Amino acid sequence: MSATPAAAADSGPAILDNLLPTCAAAVAAADTLVEAAKQSVRARVVQDGRVDGGLLEANQYAVHGLAWLATYAECLREFHGWAETLSGEGKLGELETLMLQAGFGEYLGQMAGGVPMSQHEVVRPADMGLDAGAVDALMTAEVRALIAGGNTAAVRSRIGGLIADGVDTGEFGELGLDETMAMVREQFRRFAEDRVVPNAHDWHSKDELIPMDVVTEMSELGVFGLTIPEEYGGLGMGKTAMCVVSEELSRSYIGVGSLGTRSEIAAELILRGGTEEQKQKWLPLIASGEVLPTAVFTEPNTGSDLGSLRTRAVKDGDVYKVTGNKTWITHAARTDLMTLLARTNPDQPGYKGLSMFLAEKRRGSDDDPFPTDGMTGGEIKVLGYRGMKEYELAFDGFEVKAENLLGQEEGNGFKQLMETFESARIQTAARALGVAQCAMELGLRYGRERIQFGKPIYEFPRVHGKVAWMAVEIMLARQLSYFAARQKDSGRRCDLEAGMAKLLAARVAWGCADNALQIHGGNGYSEEFPISRVLCDARILNIFEGAAEIQAQVIARRVLETGN
Repeated sequence: MSATPAAAADSGPAILDNLLPTCAAAVAAADTLVEAAKQSVRARVVQDGRVDGGLLEANQYAVHGLAWLATYAECLREFHGWAETLSGEGKLGELETLMLQAGFGEYLGQMAGGVPMSQHEVVRPADMGLDAGAVDALMTAEVRALIAGGNTAAVRSRIGGLIADGVDTGEFGELGLDETMAMVREQFRRFAEDRVVPNAHDWHSKDELIPMDVVTEMSELGVFGLTIPEEYGGLGMGKTAMCVVSEELSRSYIGVGSLGTRSEIAAELILRGGTEEQKQKWLPLIASGEVLPTAVFTEPNTGSDLGSLRTRAVKDGDVYKVTGNKTWITHAARTDLMTLLARTNPDQPGYKGLSMFLAEKRRGSDDDPFPTDGMTGGEIKVLGYRGMKEYELAFDGFEVKAENLLGQEEGNGFKQLMETFESARIQTAARALGVAQCAMELGLRYGRERIQFGKPIYEFPRVHGKVAWMAVEIMLARQLSYFAARQKDSGRRCDLEAGMAKLLAARVAWGCADNALQIHGGNGYSEEFPISRVLCDARILNIFEGAAEIQAQVIARRVLETGN
């Protein structure tokens, strides 16, 4: 069944003349606004030539507004690059062209009038100390044309008509992937549709662990060794492949899409900080799925403040004895290896006294989740992000072999962890894209099937308009995420781009889930309908791997420190 919005006539809305050059000029104008905001914010937070932490906190709205402006400008740059590449390949069709037009029109309008940092926090140019002159400098003829004719009701209706059959075809516009990545995407989409989608809502409703046979199949597909070099038993693929796989798996169920996250973190830690002996021992086991790792970093009352960690690891002969508490540990019971961050030097304050361990444990069962001596745990009940479960852990004399100190040198734990953040945030952005895509498809399917007032509700502009904007904004965030992954694959520093991708994609996921539930009406509020699960899953994405507020702070600091 196909329901096409009546407003989306075959002729479609007017596509702006010279759209690609117009968008290129608009990117330059957006950069001008970002630079003006940067200088204005610098005047507030720089003291004696350096960014002052106290002033950053005192000016959070201005600082975080700068982060969002910079994220939008970078996103538009990559969106334009995506369209130019498609145009060169002869793949820039009507749908992609309208997406480009709508995305530029909406984001430029927000940059001029107010960017939503969250559902109820809009940061405006004045909040960053920008006057009318700075905004006028943004409003070039090209920018005005895009704002006026970009994200109009007619454009959204046409997009809504062009994507109406997407839930049947799985296509919502050209992604810009090469042939290899397109094949990877198709392989994992088939697996997800066959093994995950029919069962995901039941696993969530019953709060069950993802069945081990599904985990085994994922292992056979290479999920856990995707980015591990071939010499250590992995597939040797890059972060772009990680993005594609994570998105497709998360589209089916975020729990499945997140199973590979802990393997990705562990492998990155070992590759970057481990000794050759540690690499030879652990990476093949992780790549094969024989060893399932989990990340054990966060403690009660510390959250993002890792410098305040108190869990102690004391050297005693050929072992370290660990004492302390950890919380929000995902998949803790059914794993074999913990990447464990603990304080080895109590006399070193903050981050300097922390070390990372590859702590072995026995895999638990339903009857005995934590059978290893020296550690106990309890489940934390959560609204969503189920399938692996969350736990609090307590360590009392828990023993870790001294040979499992990562890199065989104390005091490097925080530095080693920081080196994984680029990959972790790219992967989290990809998971957010998968959740957003799932929400959009659920909203579209329901809109086509739900008959009210004698026709499918998808015919109504505020229904198909919601779905159309979801498709556009997902593509915007996707191209920014792909760019960050390509930067990582090229060996370039990409902490700024990775943070931007995560910040934007998480907001997009929540917006899509919320709007898709609205399309469902009262049924969406019922636990019977999958969109209720997706809403709960989407909410966590703005919190973990760097809460949105922390992420904006980090992005802004990097922006302020570049190009001084």
